[in-house]
Amino acid sequence: MYIMTMRKIVKEGVEMFRDATSMAQAVRDKQVSSLELVLETIEKAERLNPRLNAIVSTRYEEAIEEAKKFQVKDQPFAGVPLFLKDLGQEKKGTPCTYGSRLFEDYICHETSHFVKRLEELGFIILGRTNTPEFGYKMVSDAQLHGPVHHFLDETVNAGGSSGGAAAIVAAGISPMSAASDGGGSIRVPASHNGLIGLKPTRGRVPVGPGSYRGWNGATVQFALTKTVRDTRNLLWHLQTCQLESPFPLPLLQKENLFASKLSRPLKVGMLLKHPIGGKVSSEVEQVVRQMAQKFELDGHEVNEITEDPINGVELQKGFYLISGAETVVMFQKMEKQLQRQMTRFDMELMTWVMYQSGLMVTGADYARVAGDWDRYAEAMMQLHDTYDVLLLPTVANTAPKQDAYSLDADLIEKMEHIHELSHEERQEVVWKMFESSVEDTPFTQRMNITGQPAISLPVGRSSDGMPIGVQLVAAKGREDLLLMIAEQWEQDELWKFS
Repeated sequence: MYIMTMRKIVKEGVEMFRDATSMAQAVRDKQVSSLELVLETIEKAERLNPRLNAIVSTRYEEAIEEAKKFQVKDQPFAGVPLFLKDLGQEKKGTPCTYGSRLFEDYICHETSHFVKRLEELGFIILGRTNTPEFGYKMVSDAQLHGPVHHFLDETVNAGGSSGGAAAIVAAGISPMSAASDGGGSIRVPASHNGLIGLKPTRGRVPVGPGSYRGWNGATVQFALTKTVRDTRNLLWHLQTCQLESPFPLPLLQKENLFASKLSRPLKVGMLLKHPIGGKVSSEVEQVVRQMAQKFELDGHEVNEITEDPINGVELQKGFYLISGAETVVMFQKMEKQLQRQMTRFDMELMTWVMYQSGLMVTGADYARVAGDWDRYAEAMMQLHDTYDVLLLPTVANTAPKQDAYSLDADLIEKMEHIHELSHEERQEVVWKMFESSVEDTPFTQRMNITGQPAISLPVGRSSDGMPIGVQLVAAKGREDLLLMIAEQWEQDELWKFS
């Protein structure tokens, strides 16, 4: 074990290292070395991860050597240890399983632009965090690695798909962890674990070279954090105008992103209606209404939106249809590499169902749903003609028990025989397969579809002490507005479990 007694840097009784930004500043000021930070993080990981099951692979020896040789320059995150998500964040020469036994022995042959940029910013990569197979679920329970346990309660799942990332930040192993969000996979575990979870605007951060479009633009790479400062600094230094990508985006201006005060009172739209007709828990609703009152006390206007401009069931079913088609493309690439066809026994049953559902999606089906996505984006932008910011739940309930989304025997039987069903029947099986989980997490997917920025902020807790986040949404390109609000709430000491 890589254990050493660390000298704690204390200033007036308060530990300086409250976030990655302060860690990097201490490295640049030579108050602490990158090696010390790496060794301390490894010690915490080895002590806490057996209970969390959040870390699935490590490169500790390599990280220690990199830390020993680290040349301090003016990097914003100089020498700071960081874990990558075990999904899509490739680093050449390291394992990446995607939570699947298909990739159990896979070694990345290239480094993604996102990871390359993280390394340029000064981060030292320590390993990878747990995720469900191919990130399909809102819980992290891959059969290959086992479930991720919540830092407060081992019987509770940390959420997904960035569940491992959330667990290590919440437990204090690291102040920041790389994550990704294709349907809420940053924001959902942020809410479940009392963290800050920003999904940037589509096109904001580097993509490629392995994938540029990211499931028709739904997926965005970023991180889970504990401070607004870390979130803002990472966004500022990661942002890019990547002209070769399908979704290039103008850069945020520093004077806007780092502005500390709003120029005028905001118009806030509060959306509490459950998108697919389920129930938002009373405790979640109470926290959202409390933040609406906070807005009003701060001089902003809040109106409740009683009529959702988007059909939530239609949106969600279209999301699954696109996901199925993208799954087929992914497996076709694998088949070429493996020189054989995929079989049921190559993957988990839910993944197999997504694959089989996608095989019957036509080009016309895909084009129709892609057109729907454009229509949803238009509807949301029209909403922002009235409202600067939307306030809504991040999730409908607190973090689920480990077996909360178990499937009944009849549904499993249909899933095992999915290949015998019609296109419509396959889509219905997919819906039933995810129905219970999406009832808990129905508020995040639309922003992946529309490309808007959204952030989950840790402002509440349930009667049994579990974290509750609220979600703020702005028009495309307006992360600055979300972060100004977040900073004010942070200064007002609203955070719970952060």
